[in-house]
Amino acid sequence: MRKNSKIHPSPLYILSPGQMMVAGFGFLILLGTVLLASPISSANGTSTSFIDAMFTATSAVCVTGLVVVDTSIHWSIFGKVVIILLIQVGGLGFMTLGTLVALIFGKKINLRQRILIKEALNQDELSSSVKLIKKVLKYTLLIEGLGALLLSFAFIPQFGLLKGVGYSIFTSISSFCNAGFDLMGRVSGEYSSIVSYYNRPLIVFTISALIILGGIGFPVIINVVNKRNFKKLNLNSKLVLVTTAILIAGGFLMIFLGEMGHALHGMSLWEKFQVAFFQSVTTRTAGYATIDLTQFRESTLFVMMILMFIGASPASTGGGIKTTTAAILFIAVKSFIKNENEITVQHKRINVFTFRKALGIFIIAITIAVLGVYLLSITQDPKHFDILSYSFEVSSALATVGLSLAGSYHLNGVGKVIIMVLMFTGRVGSLTIFTAFISENKRKRVRYPEAKVLVG
Repeated sequence: MRKNSKIHPSPLYILSPGQMMVAGFGFLILLGTVLLASPISSANGTSTSFIDAMFTATSAVCVTGLVVVDTSIHWSIFGKVVIILLIQVGGLGFMTLGTLVALIFGKKINLRQRILIKEALNQDELSSSVKLIKKVLKYTLLIEGLGALLLSFAFIPQFGLLKGVGYSIFTSISSFCNAGFDLMGRVSGEYSSIVSYYNRPLIVFTISALIILGGIGFPVIINVVNKRNFKKLNLNSKLVLVTTAILIAGGFLMIFLGEMGHALHGMSLWEKFQVAFFQSVTTRTAGYATIDLTQFRESTLFVMMILMFIGASPASTGGGIKTTTAAILFIAVKSFIKNENEITVQHKRINVFTFRKALGIFIIAITIAVLGVYLLSITQDPKHFDILSYSFEVSSALATVGLSLAGSYHLNGVGKVIIMVLMFTGRVGSLTIFTAFISENKRKRVRYPEAKVLVG
């Protein structure tokens, strides 16, 4: 060995944790695209266009649910298996499953991998990252298994044993991962979601429970299981649970009251309750529908866009700016109105960095959404879309929800690319993407003189 030889680090070790997350999700999408574009993945045995295969792979990995071909009709059994595997990996995160594989083969998790796990699950500590991964996998299998079991009582009598079990597993994974992909195209028509089950409580409430559990985040689930008492929960869990409950209840009331004499007209009171509750739950993260959304008033659709924009919770399978971000901003405004020096909640102080991060996420998301609507408006056929449809599609993609008014299949090639970028941004996180490619400035020791700027 020569004295002056140098050991060059692997390219993966040069990447920052944020860049690794972007690269990891990008690789999954590329792999899914290749598999879905192959003839074996389509029901008729022909190749799917690259753009449609990539759109489907992106939607699956980013657990969104927007589709340009009907999942049940277009894809073969192999294609559907590929889609549900992409959803599972995308929902849990590639680092979670990568860690599982390493543990199975007896590999040690090094410091860099622990840092990546910490980033992927939005944690503050490295010490318990591997234990957290094990619990995430344990609860995922438990919840998805229980969901599939409950759904099988409805699907097996309708579809038979093998098909019923397959539909139950697919729907359970898609629901818990907040993906919104469904296999009901052959049951109630193309792109119809689960509208034919709007009055089936077993299906409505099982899927709703799976969506909520997937949307509150793994740290919250673990904290609730460990403490089993709301007062003993940490502040993050309390904020998530309270905000989630307020959003679900508020969304339900607005949809129920706004549509009870309109889109819900002709239904029984119990059926109206089920539809309004389900749409409030699924709008924030999942993308299923038990009613044709084009029947809703514009006011109701506007409320749904707000729910989509807020989305799920940190370290969950859902998207959006997150419940805690919205909660922090609301608390900060309340503190400003009361002229308090610090942002406090539950006798705890929220540090300035957390507030700045929440504000940054909110501003970036608003900016991206506005840009997305503008780009769609100048590239799409106005015959299929109007400003409400553009805004709804963008909100759905950026929050990885999966609901559509005009139908994503009406998008042209440019529109599909725009929506793919929005889905990817929503899943990985706009802040993660920005910081992944912007070098971090070293903290300056110099403090500049304070300037007074008039605001308000």
